[in-house]
Amino acid sequence: MARASSPTRARQTDAERVPASVSESGAKGRLSGPQRALRRLGLLRPIDLALHLPLRYEDLTRVQPLAEARDGDEALIEGEVLACEIQPRPRRQLVATLAVAGGGRCTLRFFTFYPSHQRALAVGARVRAHGELRGGWAGWTMVHPRLLSADAPLSDGLTPVYPTTAGLPQAYLRAAVARALQQADLSETVPAEALAELPSLGQPAWSLQAALAFLHQPDPRTGRAALDDRSHPAWQRLKAEELLAQQLAQVQARQARDALRAPVLRAREGGLPQQLQAALPFALTGAQRRVLGDIAADLARPTPMHRLLQGDVGSGKTVVAALAAAIAIDAGWQCALMAPTEILAEQHFGKMVQWLEPLLAPLGRSVAWLTGSQPRAQRQAMLERIAAGEAALVVGTHAVIQAQVTFARLGLAVIDEQHRFGVAQRLALRQKSAGASGVEPHLLMMSATPIPRTLAMSVYADLDVSTIDELPPGRSPIVTKVLAERRRPEVIERIRAQVAQGRQVYWVCPLIEDSEALDLRAATATHAELTSALAGVRGPHGEPVRVGLLHARLPVAEKKAIMAAFAAGELAVLVSTTVIEVGVDVPNASLMVIEHAERFGLSQLHQLRGRVGRGSVASVCLLLYSAGEGGRVSEAARERLRAMAETQDGFEIARRDLAIRGPGEFLGARQSGAPLLRFADLQTDEPLIEWARRWAPRLWASDPARAQRHLQRWLGGKIDYLKA
Repeated sequence: MARASSPTRARQTDAERVPASVSESGAKGRLSGPQRALRRLGLLRPIDLALHLPLRYEDLTRVQPLAEARDGDEALIEGEVLACEIQPRPRRQLVATLAVAGGGRCTLRFFTFYPSHQRALAVGARVRAHGELRGGWAGWTMVHPRLLSADAPLSDGLTPVYPTTAGLPQAYLRAAVARALQQADLSETVPAEALAELPSLGQPAWSLQAALAFLHQPDPRTGRAALDDRSHPAWQRLKAEELLAQQLAQVQARQARDALRAPVLRAREGGLPQQLQAALPFALTGAQRRVLGDIAADLARPTPMHRLLQGDVGSGKTVVAALAAAIAIDAGWQCALMAPTEILAEQHFGKMVQWLEPLLAPLGRSVAWLTGSQPRAQRQAMLERIAAGEAALVVGTHAVIQAQVTFARLGLAVIDEQHRFGVAQRLALRQKSAGASGVEPHLLMMSATPIPRTLAMSVYADLDVSTIDELPPGRSPIVTKVLAERRRPEVIERIRAQVAQGRQVYWVCPLIEDSEALDLRAATATHAELTSALAGVRGPHGEPVRVGLLHARLPVAEKKAIMAAFAAGELAVLVSTTVIEVGVDVPNASLMVIEHAERFGLSQLHQLRGRVGRGSVASVCLLLYSAGEGGRVSEAARERLRAMAETQDGFEIARRDLAIRGPGEFLGARQSGAPLLRFADLQTDEPLIEWARRWAPRLWASDPARAQRHLQRWLGGKIDYLKA
């Protein structure tokens, strides 16, 4: 096993030391182009460069004969240039023919070339070319190979190819990394007993220094597959270190939060929460009672609650939020509920008024509505009610966190569809602190997109998570079918049958109007088409069938009127953009058509599907897809459509979504500014995540200085995001 020896040097911390070429030039204001590029990549310290690992490797250790080559091989070949010319057709290109050592010929093609290429490929010159070999009827070809001198010595190890940016050549980067490996403090920060629990590291376990030295220039005899898929013990060591740093950051965030003060919120015996439960026209499910118990226990503590309430579409999160608000109000405090869209916020407002207003009115308190589209006078009246404490519960959009909103005593903040809000927005709501008391409000975040287990253990490890894993009784199953666009007439016939029986239908389109950029059928065109197709259809009582159109560009009043008409059954079909993704509850709607379904994300498709199946009648979701160029749908789109057809389980949907998109896209705005994992893979590295979860609190408790060194090494100053 390859090992690197530690150079003899004076010990410095990496926080104090930066590469001499960057720090000295920076102090004098004379950064070169490559030095500025290093700064753009955030490579400021020797440890940053040491942890800047290769994307891939080139094997320049041997010249490969063509007789050994296979189509698609990455190879280094050597030979004499027999011919070199610029060919004008079918596309201007530089074409050279190489007589390869050991027999055979290879054509080198350059579609972008410079005079230096022509000089290097002068007839009679001997050159080496590195690239992908492609076989065919015309023989071997390399397109845009890397040209090297035939006189240069062959490499001793695999040559790293690093992530880079404009103005930062690979040669400069390789030299900077090599220098950093000698300068960086690579002393161990992971306890030996912790490493002993990682069998994937091999025996004896790889040290950090040895793992980095190996990964920057591996032994050419190493299996390339283990390097490419990052399963090699050296990669496992780096991933374990990274995950431990992430978990330590979460431990630090929890400790910082535990040092803050929050109001102790306990409901009185027979108070608002019990009155609300008694007034509800339905009984809570076992899962709802369980998560409400979690929340009530948190609210009764003097430290701020940070709880994520997750549950599938229609699982009953809103009533749990209402009961949590009732606890805060009964204890004499205010509650704020923020949603990402006005439609969702208004849906919540309607529910809260229905459930809580009758209980609050005798107390002289009320539910307030706050949104950016309100008339100025109405908004000012709301602001005064909030500041005076008359508004016990404030429901709204981003308007809730604007500077002019002042709460008298904010004790609980609820954020729905929390993944749509950035860290700064959630922090702004938390900072609407409870008047002059200096305490922080409790924070309850809700999501109908369940968090996959590996994300819950890693990125969301700073939160307590409660799950509603039981749907209320009476919810109907949803059958999901995937149909090609050519079957559109069948879909319209199905709609005719549904509306004739008195059922209602959603038809979702990705665009509002026709677009030249994308060949997608617009909502306006679909509305016109369905209006025409259903012109002669009558409902079960002989009433004419009406088709509505809803999208984000409509005036607020018009959107409200359309939604009210659909909810009242006055519209049989609602053609809409994704504005109806969340917050729309019409139990009579039993058919959902999603047009150009291949263009939607998996979680978005699942959310849209959740608009039907809210009543007792069996519901159907039809996913209409259109093939792209060549009559094909992308592999990722096929995976999304297949997942939708195969399962309604939100957790399985979330797991597949994570696998398709990766954590960066899946998280959306939640970790705005956060360092996402560079090396670890949440799909394949669950054992390493579990190991890091076990050891982070132990290391923090037993050796906090060592834990801080580990955090500083991996995250530097990039851990402030955890305060939100």
